[in-house]
Amino acid sequence: MSGMRITVIGAGNSGLAMAAHLSLHGDEVTLWNRTRAHIEPLIDQPIIHCSGSIEGAAVIAHVTDDLAEALANPAIVFVTTPAFSHKLLAQQMGAVLTTEPIIILNPGRTFGALEFRHEMKQVNAGINPLIAETQTILYTCRKQAPNRVEVYALKNDVLLSTIEGTNNEALIGKMPLCLQDKFIPASSMIETSIGNVGMIMHCAPILFNTGWVEATDVDFYYYRQGISPTVALFIEKMDQERLAVATLLGHPIESAMEWMKRTYHVPGETLYDVIQNNHAYDLIAAPTSLFHRYVTEDIPTGLVPLEAVGKELGLPMKHIGLIIDLASTMLDIDFRKEGRNLQDVIGQTNISPRKILI
Repeated sequence: MSGMRITVIGAGNSGLAMAAHLSLHGDEVTLWNRTRAHIEPLIDQPIIHCSGSIEGAAVIAHVTDDLAEALANPAIVFVTTPAFSHKLLAQQMGAVLTTEPIIILNPGRTFGALEFRHEMKQVNAGINPLIAETQTILYTCRKQAPNRVEVYALKNDVLLSTIEGTNNEALIGKMPLCLQDKFIPASSMIETSIGNVGMIMHCAPILFNTGWVEATDVDFYYYRQGISPTVALFIEKMDQERLAVATLLGHPIESAMEWMKRTYHVPGETLYDVIQNNHAYDLIAAPTSLFHRYVTEDIPTGLVPLEAVGKELGLPMKHIGLIIDLASTMLDIDFRKEGRNLQDVIGQTNISPRKILI
């Protein structure tokens, strides 16, 4: 299918990459961003210059900061904003949607699709769009300017699931042609939510490298230099806790190392080896502040609900809990209080999350 009407929500790294990719393949793309100043150059001249794994000057059909305008009549809405914005965005979308497009969170992080549905229905109980989430962002990329993005790699076999986990294969068949071979159907939302490896790969390394991150005269490559053998071993311990949660929920998932081997086709005997062998990570620079999505997104919408489910299942969640505690102390933010609340996500009261999720 080509020439689809697509709305991309968010003009950040992956939003620019997705809007350019779809436009270059002939789809009619509307790009929305909340802050007009960030897209002013694209409103004046709607062309995204894309380099790397995707090359070309992509002409975007429409660029706007008006959400009602952006959601006038798309077939699919791809949400690429940080997951901490999902709650408010779902409410805003629910207030202006007059049709029921497919909505795909890229990614949902931990139980993002559940939260999105719950919040949307708080303002519009009658609307019932199909909501799905991906396991991870499709594009390994960096925004270089408001109208320019470098794409280092497109991931392969990214898991996709609806809330119910049914008809996932059919959903992929409804996506734009250029994306259909990039996604594979998950058997359950557990595989996309608990299968989210970003929270495992991002949170610990940035905190363990705080001195380098905040140094004004030092730049370093996040994966190449920021993840040493010892840091990688700690990440693997966090990953074992994530795997244990999925197993107890009845849907065993692949490890971070297995995911990276499958996604990037890289060899290695350990997680450290695989990271170092992944050339898509070669030039990814480290953040320059702890107030970065690796902390402000991946902890409250990734690790916090994951820890809550794990503890509900009787697991100690020692290493993941340590990272939440460390981030909360260093940034003086109670991430457990500010993060995704499990009961609100599920939209139930006095019901065990275990009974609902299994």
